[in-house]
Amino acid sequence: MDEKYLKAARILKNAKYAVAFTGAGISVESGIPPFRGENGLWSKYDPTFLDISYFRRNPKESWKLIKEIFYDFFGNAQPNAAHKVLADLEAKGIIKSVITQNIDHLHQLAGSKIVYEFHGTSKYLICEQCHYRVDASEVSLDELPPLCPKCNGILRPDFVFFGEPIPEPANSRSFQEAERADVFLVVGTTGEIMPAALVPHLAQQKGATIIEVNPAESEYTQSITHIHLKDKATVAMQKLAQAIDEITKNPDK
Repeated sequence: MDEKYLKAARILKNAKYAVAFTGAGISVESGIPPFRGENGLWSKYDPTFLDISYFRRNPKESWKLIKEIFYDFFGNAQPNAAHKVLADLEAKGIIKSVITQNIDHLHQLAGSKIVYEFHGTSKYLICEQCHYRVDASEVSLDELPPLCPKCNGILRPDFVFFGEPIPEPANSRSFQEAERADVFLVVGTTGEIMPAALVPHLAQQKGATIIEVNPAESEYTQSITHIHLKDKATVAMQKLAQAIDEITKNPDK
């Protein structure tokens, strides 16, 4: 077993309050592409359709792409091994919560219980008019835009559009968790998206050890990361789980 993984495992195992912080990289292996980068969604689509002012002016046009991308294209994505390891670490009391920038609901599907969705979620739709919230699976998307069953207003996904603030309580709770953490496990994020990118920095400023899982260097690697596990998320998280099992069985390892 790689010494880096054993070291990270010891730190996590001995943590008083370890928190995970995840980005697009953890869901890539579930078939969900990142938004940015060479093969990201924005290389194929104009992101204007997710601008809140554009959506309100052109809900039908926005919804055509929202449906195609978030509900037809990767609406059936399933959690991968990395999501499942995090859920298992929470069940064992090693990880206390997950803060995610992702809107795919895969952490909850994997079994994670305490998840702060910094950018909201595509699992639910919310009415622009009366704010009624409904599971997206209960709404037909055959006619666009979908309408609220309560007031006939226009429904939208309950995630953050460009031009909108980060929702509460996810925003404040994420920063509170960062302040409280003594270990911060950063998985699959470039550290470029504001204000989410500030969350690990706050954890580090408050004294947390930063363990980063990323096959490439991120904005965090040379600035705040203490241990860099340079593998893709599924590989790294399974190795980390194995290392935790090893030191649990052999504490002197």
